[in-house]
Amino acid sequence: MFSRQTATEIEKAASEFGLEPAALLAIAEIESAGQVFAKIDGRNEPLIRFEGHYFDRRLSGAAQERARAEGLASPNAGAVANPRAQAARWQMLERAAAIDHQAAYESTSWGLGQVMGSHWQWLGFDDVDALVTEARSGAAGQARLMTRYLDKAGLTSALNDHDWEAVGHGYNGPGFRKNGYHLKLAEAYKRQIDGPAPGDLTMMVGTRGELVTELQEVLVALGYPVDTDGIYGPGTAAQVKRFQADHGLAADGIAGQRTQAAIAQALSLGDRDLWSTLKRWLAGIFRQA
Repeated sequence: MFSRQTATEIEKAASEFGLEPAALLAIAEIESAGQVFAKIDGRNEPLIRFEGHYFDRRLSGAAQERARAEGLASPNAGAVANPRAQAARWQMLERAAAIDHQAAYESTSWGLGQVMGSHWQWLGFDDVDALVTEARSGAAGQARLMTRYLDKAGLTSALNDHDWEAVGHGYNGPGFRKNGYHLKLAEAYKRQIDGPAPGDLTMMVGTRGELVTELQEVLVALGYPVDTDGIYGPGTAAQVKRFQADHGLAADGIAGQRTQAAIAQALSLGDRDLWSTLKRWLAGIFRQA
């Protein structure tokens, strides 16, 4: 679930590179699960994934030995596990950058398109820091980085023609069929064209995306503390249950239409300084309707 603002930025990037907006939104949804930012020390940062085997290849000598000893590098793909929490991933990246800044940034995939930093020269950036700056500049920068990759990889026609197998092979790799990547793309595209089905706005355990983050921010503002990570997990469900019980609703931990309306009403009756948070959240909700 993207906010209206993020969807608009993705659509602008699509138009700039001659891509069908709905098709780009579909692949962005699959790559990011609708989540564009992570809160890192109070600031919005792009989602990242650190690849320890990429890092290992870019090191030698004492630097490689140190990275392996610290569990940051390995010659084997998948041997260096990424923490679930983005904050922990950013800490991992900082530790790697302390060993070799360029190698660490090149070994990381950045933003809603999960573009590897190692592609900086191929994509026409002056250095890896320029690619990272684009990713960290906001939703628009992340969208531009993704479209630049699709364009450079020659996937524009395949995406516009809805050739999901070709897009899956070119973007996800030769093993795309194993996880049904092409099928997920087709389903995501259909959602973009048809709009959400009844019940799609309901948030529950397993739901992800910007709208979940904004729901979490509203809960925090109302005095129901929860991590604002964009993942509707057991902690968020527990706080929704608390809110529901406090407001005479069935306490099932599911943020459906009635619960979302009650949250909006509670926030609008509260501190007027919270009004901007409410408006942003409602704008995201009603974009999906």
